[in-house]
Amino acid sequence: MINITLKDNAVLQAASGTTVYDIAKQISPSLARNALAGLLNGKAVDLTTPIEKDSTLEILTFDDARGKEIFWHTSSHVLAQAVKRLYPDAQIAIGPAIENGFYYDFDVTHPFVPEDLDKIEAEMKKIIKENPHPKRLELSRCDAVAYFEKTGEPYKVELTNAIEEGQPISLYEQGDFTDLCAGPHLYDLSTIKALKLTSIAGAYWRGNENNRMLQRIYGISFPKQSMLDEYLALLEEAKKRDHRKLGKELDLFSVMEEGPGFPFFHPHGMIVRNELESFWRIEHAKRGYSEIRTPIMLDSELWKQSGHWQNYKDNMYFSEIDERIFALKPMNCPGSMLLYKRKMYSYRDLPLRMGELGIVHRHELSGTLHGLMRVRNFTQDDAHIFMTPEQIKDEIIGVMDLIDDFYSIFGFEYHIELSTRPEKFIGEIASWDLATDALRAALESKGKEFIINEGDGAFYGPKIDFHLKDSLNRTWQCGTIQLDFQMPERFDLTYVGADGEKHRPIVIHTVTYGSIERFIAILTEHFAGAFPLWLSPIQCVFIPVSPEFNDYASQLQHLYRDAGLRAETDNRNEKMGYKIREAQMKKIPYMLVVGQKEKDSNTVSVRSRSKGDAGVFDSEEFMKKMQEEIALKTY
Repeated sequence: MINITLKDNAVLQAASGTTVYDIAKQISPSLARNALAGLLNGKAVDLTTPIEKDSTLEILTFDDARGKEIFWHTSSHVLAQAVKRLYPDAQIAIGPAIENGFYYDFDVTHPFVPEDLDKIEAEMKKIIKENPHPKRLELSRCDAVAYFEKTGEPYKVELTNAIEEGQPISLYEQGDFTDLCAGPHLYDLSTIKALKLTSIAGAYWRGNENNRMLQRIYGISFPKQSMLDEYLALLEEAKKRDHRKLGKELDLFSVMEEGPGFPFFHPHGMIVRNELESFWRIEHAKRGYSEIRTPIMLDSELWKQSGHWQNYKDNMYFSEIDERIFALKPMNCPGSMLLYKRKMYSYRDLPLRMGELGIVHRHELSGTLHGLMRVRNFTQDDAHIFMTPEQIKDEIIGVMDLIDDFYSIFGFEYHIELSTRPEKFIGEIASWDLATDALRAALESKGKEFIINEGDGAFYGPKIDFHLKDSLNRTWQCGTIQLDFQMPERFDLTYVGADGEKHRPIVIHTVTYGSIERFIAILTEHFAGAFPLWLSPIQCVFIPVSPEFNDYASQLQHLYRDAGLRAETDNRNEKMGYKIREAQMKKIPYMLVVGQKEKDSNTVSVRSRSKGDAGVFDSEEFMKKMQEEIALKTY
């Protein structure tokens, strides 16, 4: 008999060779019905996997992120199988699970069109009804390559040859379809009760624009039809909230052919942007940060020294000046290192906190550009804290508190991930371990729950990432805290310690918004364009009931503007109802209607964007009410 330790630390005894599914059945019949795979000794495995020795086991269901990933990855194989049945000449590339659903890339002679999706979807449902149980096969590299060469799958041959020597090579056979895959997979395809192919896009093989363009089909699947219905309704709502659509309707920004990936901000968009930047400056100044500005372009030797050249040059823009190669900065940190190095600091001067709203440039592939979400130049709200080892924990906690305060202003909930050393990194493993332990200790001391995100750290240090959740329950990674032992070493940064000797400072890299542009996009979709009063480009509009009250409306507009409010007057010769509807369409928080009664009593009839008729107020009293709402930054 062997001992199986479950997630709740309960221990079950079973015969050696008992499968993961058998254990799920032993725990409860309902768990067995919902089981998708197992986490055996920390590794995701098929339900049919036998357990040969004492082990830890967690049963994965669709409620678990890893369970969803397996569910959606299996669905991608069903998609590929359906395409191969309908289009036998199609060559298959890759088909991973993604944050919401899955996709598969195909090399086809004729590009897919939207009408093809219904046909492919019907074939997928047919395969699910047939329910061929996926079977794992382990082959030698030679045999796997031979198989894919025989079946005419060059992309699979390339992927097989790229697998690191010594790593197992596995294929999954699913009826008449076999694919290269590490697994695990669903055993019972009938678990996929609802699916929808959502879109088609082009994608370069391996993300390289020099490679062949493939056809990518996106899809989503669920174990219940009601879940798909809910998801599709959410997609429709997301379309209405698309920041590109609202950005045009509210006159916030545009992206033009003359500058793909380089957004233009309109006057209304600049108001939102300036308010966010002003808030950032005030809150950072309160916490002892000094604002700096570093050049947008610097010598390439600096980027070699920082490590960006080796790790990031393919995403950088270059120019030759006076026979020297310069680069537009993709990040702000090297400039901050130079500013620190300009003078000698004592341990008494630390921590030194510097913040910069710095414009950075990164070359993104044209196919990945997306409104303000993915651009080629943007403003990072970077801050760098230079400190002694003893100050690490308190400074990390201070940044965590700052980020928490920021997100609460907008009503965002968030979760935290601790990202560890990536495959490509600089520095010694010992210093990486020290930095990772320091971040973990700070999180634990604050009682914060967090997820370990293995291998997703920056190339110079581990990090804490803050993933905020918007009103549609989508998550966005924005804030980050990166602990860096490497750049102080590379730039030979020092401070004089209490012992009179030179010591190396440690650096925290942090952002709160992440990117001003992207944060504006997130806010636009989160609020559906109806920004809170303090961010609204137009905070109120005076609407005279007839032209004879235009002068009274204009007087009040000037009064409100003098008080710092963004007030407009709609004195067009249109019906009042039309003006109100148009103000609603423009997402203006308050519509202040004025006529004879209001003029005689120096009042305004207030209509709220969100609550409708709010009553009659003294004009100055309501002005003060708006000022209080702005000061509190309510949402």
